[in-house]
Amino acid sequence: MPEPGYAALFLVGLLGGGHCVGMCGGIVGALAAQGAGTPWRLHFAYNGGRILSYCLAGAVAGAIGGLGASWGGVVKAQWLLYVLANLMLVALGIYLMGWTVSLSAVERMGQALWRRVAPLGARFLPARTVGQALPLGMVWGWLPCGLVYSALATALASGSVERGALSMLAFGLGTLPNLLLAGVLLSRFKRFAQARAVRWTAGALVLAFGVLGLLRAGRFVGTA
Repeated sequence: MPEPGYAALFLVGLLGGGHCVGMCGGIVGALAAQGAGTPWRLHFAYNGGRILSYCLAGAVAGAIGGLGASWGGVVKAQWLLYVLANLMLVALGIYLMGWTVSLSAVERMGQALWRRVAPLGARFLPARTVGQALPLGMVWGWLPCGLVYSALATALASGSVERGALSMLAFGLGTLPNLLLAGVLLSRFKRFAQARAVRWTAGALVLAFGVLGLLRAGRFVGTA
């Protein structure tokens, strides 16, 4: 994936913050209620575990995408993955601009897996130490989330373990400010992130990354 693609995924994670807080805000609030002794350490540990799971999922998705190169020519497979990655950036840019419907239909796809994974997190609640918050975050990273699934589709299209993991790292880092600031400065940041002008500007930028990639697709085939 080109470097602008990582920047685009970071923006998607950053400005999709309202969705992120809706999915993970309960756990973040529970961590904040543990007391004044180690709140920030708990938050960083939880989010570190969550992003680690994103990276693992991205690496797996990238590896699966890379297998396509053995199914009918490396150049053709690379071109298809490149086009898919940029189509996903276009879709995510449109999402940021507020032109798409709810992601709930996509999120239902992961419910079966989540029912099996969720009980693993119960043993780490209440999370009073870093050693509990980190694995709790790793479990929570598998919570069904349409925004995460969209980013994973881009990781799939990256076609390699490394690029898939980096794609999800960029997305995960984008989600970090929203969840770290939940209950502290979230109301101010959320108003900024959800401002129409901000979302349109960021969405247009992500969309432009995708369109530019699609326009370069022909040259990509010629140089692959």
